[in-house]
Amino acid sequence: MALIDVAISSLNSIRQIEEDVKDAIVYIDAGCTESFQFAGAFPLFLELGARAVCSLENMTSLDAVADWNSKFDCAKRIVIMTSRLLNDAHRYMLRCLSTHEGVHRCSVFTSISEGSHSASPDSPLGSDAYREYETLLVQDYNEHTKKSDKISKHKRVSTFSSALESLTMEPIISENVDISSSGAQGLVVTVHLFPLIICPLTPRAFVLPSQGSVAEASLSCQHEDSLSFGLPPISTGSMPDTDDVPPGATLTAHFLYQLALKMELKLEIFSLGDLSKNVGKILTDMSSLYDVGRRKRSAGLLLVDRTLDLITPCCHGDSLFDRIFSSLPRAERFSSQAQLKQGVPSINRPSLDVQVPLGELLSEEPSKIRDSGLPEGVEAFLRGWDSYTSDPKNVGLLNESDKKSSTNWTELLNGSLVATECFRGTPYLEAMIDRRTKDGSVLVKKWLQEALRRENISVNVRARPGYATKPELQAMIKALSQSQSSLLKNKGIIQLAAATASVLDESQSAKWDAFSSAEMMLNVSAGDTSQGLAAQISDLINKSAVAELQAKKNEKPDSSLSRGLLSFRDALLLTIVGYILAGENFPTSGSGGPFSWQEEHFLKEAIVDTVLENPSAGNLKFFNGLTEELEDRLNRLKSDETKETPSDDQIDIDALDDDPWGKWGEDDEEEEVDNSKADESYDDMQLKLDLCDRVDSLFRFLHKLSSLRTKNLPLREGSLASESSFPGDPSGNKGILYRLITKVLSKQEVSGLEYHSSTVGRFIKSGFGRFGLGQAKPSLADQSVILVFVIGGINGREVLEAQEAVSESGKPDINLVIGGTTLLTPDDMFELLLGQFSHF
Repeated sequence: MALIDVAISSLNSIRQIEEDVKDAIVYIDAGCTESFQFAGAFPLFLELGARAVCSLENMTSLDAVADWNSKFDCAKRIVIMTSRLLNDAHRYMLRCLSTHEGVHRCSVFTSISEGSHSASPDSPLGSDAYREYETLLVQDYNEHTKKSDKISKHKRVSTFSSALESLTMEPIISENVDISSSGAQGLVVTVHLFPLIICPLTPRAFVLPSQGSVAEASLSCQHEDSLSFGLPPISTGSMPDTDDVPPGATLTAHFLYQLALKMELKLEIFSLGDLSKNVGKILTDMSSLYDVGRRKRSAGLLLVDRTLDLITPCCHGDSLFDRIFSSLPRAERFSSQAQLKQGVPSINRPSLDVQVPLGELLSEEPSKIRDSGLPEGVEAFLRGWDSYTSDPKNVGLLNESDKKSSTNWTELLNGSLVATECFRGTPYLEAMIDRRTKDGSVLVKKWLQEALRRENISVNVRARPGYATKPELQAMIKALSQSQSSLLKNKGIIQLAAATASVLDESQSAKWDAFSSAEMMLNVSAGDTSQGLAAQISDLINKSAVAELQAKKNEKPDSSLSRGLLSFRDALLLTIVGYILAGENFPTSGSGGPFSWQEEHFLKEAIVDTVLENPSAGNLKFFNGLTEELEDRLNRLKSDETKETPSDDQIDIDALDDDPWGKWGEDDEEEEVDNSKADESYDDMQLKLDLCDRVDSLFRFLHKLSSLRTKNLPLREGSLASESSFPGDPSGNKGILYRLITKVLSKQEVSGLEYHSSTVGRFIKSGFGRFGLGQAKPSLADQSVILVFVIGGINGREVLEAQEAVSESGKPDINLVIGGTTLLTPDDMFELLLGQFSHF
């Protein structure tokens, strides 16, 4: 039986729309760009005959001449692909149609189904959403065309600019518009579903685009058991009504339903966690007799709440994949402002597009690639597309003075990771995500050596067997990049090797290793006493304060921290890990938290002192409004110290004056100074009280995190609780996916795991069960295909551990696919728990 490959499935979906893509300009939004980047879909669009693939949000009139297939006639067809709700992408689609006035046909493909539009509170469209939107888009296009015609009659110049300005004033959806104008005659708009807009990390692991509507939708409303808008609430066992389900749950359910239909899978649905149960219920309600009657491949769907295990994504595990996505810079989001929808913000998740610094590696030492002509060719090409904003006389190849003022050529060689790039049939990312840091880096080194042998290139570098270092990888990358043909032929392994070399650099690896060591010490202390764990957390906070102050005195903020010393922000992330560990090991130590009052008092004092001594370190959400006042206080204290400290050669003349009448009238001035100091002292005391209140609110939130094991119903009985295997695992305990899959495949009872019976299954159970003809509850272990989807996100370590669980189960023939809302890093978890979208 063929294995499921989400990357190939994504490419096949694009092939199925060949008739629409052929001879058309394809516009894709930011979410689709992420998806197609991972899937390596851009060459496929060229193969299918697309004129060009352009950004929907950044479209210009010059897109019409960016023709890959050298067509000289004007494009008559446009394809728009979006991962957003149609009403969210409406203004971009309207601007696109208004710019290309000669277009007669527009095909819109969205990953959001009609059911999602109908159920979403943010969408004004109904059950027949696609047909409604086709009419509305034509109406708005018609109205805009009328306005553009009127403007052109009064102003004969800048017609295009005026149209764009008037477009910004258009409502998202117009009502009661007369469509009889000839401006819209001949324009045909069709809307279709395209569900497979996903980011395939490997053939067996995927996440949703970070800038798509599903990933950005809120997963919880603010209430007692919620932690963040971007995470499911704590699973206390009390599910909200269907009407109170957050929008992220509804969109996730509809996405999974359409995904199963597209891949022709009949799902047996299981869930663990309150929000997962809501998603499972919505999925089950969408099933019908028609779905049951179709010939489909049976598969198990296991939905899991992220809040059942927050430690794993917060920690720095032994995963080369996680190191790369945590350490390297990401591409900027198109829009960084969170939009409020129905009172709930959309989540600005970081872009998944990792920027591999290949150019920096090649520029550290002289390389033949400088003389190959590749940088000049790429830069001249990009300058040509920017010529519409430049003086026409200066358009052309760059001279030496232009090169100095233009973008550094090394930036032009930076690239991204592509999941479909492979070595002899083995995808690079899949082989890397299935290995730990040392094994993964050694494998990358072997691939480089094999590529060099194929190109008949010799490299004089000292290679240490069984290890990979940055100098070794860098030397081989440079040798393989000397010629354009070799660079383009081996671009996949070169990009991956450049990413690996970057994270092996001491400046990157030292901090990751410092995090890992600190987490290891916290784990050891958690197995001992609460006093030891509290002392460990306090020590981390104090050391981070000293490190930041030292770096600030040296006027090099990153000098000390780059050597592996942790910042105050890093210490707060470790504090979160420490409190969760404390809640698992000492649930009854204190009245409100896992530590005694005295132990927690020392922790609070450490944080307050750190912020008072270095207010810039407390530039966090819970200190909003106090940072400037704390900075003013610190500057005032420093100036007072400077005034009170006389120089060595300064003589106090007043101290030598014995005549008391000489100070006549100075008592009033001293009294004013004393009053001013008293006011300042009062303000300082009030400021410190406000700061203490903020810190108290932080610790109340930490108490909530420490209660995850006792409040989360599936963890309460201990069947899925973290089991200490610390001596054999330096990165800590195994994550919940490993423990859950291990128990499921061995057919052990899992507390809180719920099976969602289909409509037909419930009918048989209720109708024929009395005669002994009821269906037995299916088991996930009996399925040949298992799809695990974590609502809230996954990381690379969890994908590795999930595959390890399958290998250890003795059932290697099981096709396990791991999916999640987004790809999580420790920095992402910090932002979700203590950043803009936190609920404390």
